[in-house]
Amino acid sequence: MELFDTFFNMEVLRRAFPMLMKGLWITLKLGLVSIVAGLILGLVLSLIRLYAPRPGQLMARVYIDVFRSLPLLVLLIIVYYALPFVGIRLSPFWSAMSALTLVSGAYTAEIFRAGIQAIPHGQFEASAALGLSYRHTMVDVILPQAVKIVIPPLTNNSINVIKDTALASVVAMPDLLKQATQAQALAANPSPLIGAAVIYVMFLWPAVAAVSRLERRFGAGER
Repeated sequence: MELFDTFFNMEVLRRAFPMLMKGLWITLKLGLVSIVAGLILGLVLSLIRLYAPRPGQLMARVYIDVFRSLPLLVLLIIVYYALPFVGIRLSPFWSAMSALTLVSGAYTAEIFRAGIQAIPHGQFEASAALGLSYRHTMVDVILPQAVKIVIPPLTNNSINVIKDTALASVVAMPDLLKQATQAQALAANPSPLIGAAVIYVMFLWPAVAAVSRLERRFGAGER
């Protein structure tokens, strides 16, 4: 019984539930905005790396390599605590969103690049033979095929972004983990942290299962 009173105290969880739900909403909002912004940034970066003049390709490659190597926690601290010294002050939400987007965009760019390069070169040649412009070639021919290839890894990357929102608590962002930590301090009981873990699993487990189904589906299609 001591185990349950310490880690699964239902009375403590009941009192902490409103705080956890408030944190969950902020976590989902932060995750969704960062995912969408990261997708846009990643697509632009991948096109620059593949088709821009060489200086642009080099800059895109350096960006991707740097932000894939930089720990998200370090970037969060730089954005929130260091930028004010150069006159740039962001709120906790925008600091966390910026850091998540910068890192997510780097990984997304590599995913899009791999998907585009997986398209047979004959597709580009056929588009050129038909007189299609670069924009129409990408929008009407290449990207629709590439999207089918990149959906599973993009979904997996989106799950990682949602999980990484937990790091936003270091910049006073009242996300799910931060609210659970505050509830734990108020109750002097770790049950709210267990509750937060259960909530993360409830929301992310279906997404993980969806990734597995997508991988099997598109893998079967390729075979």
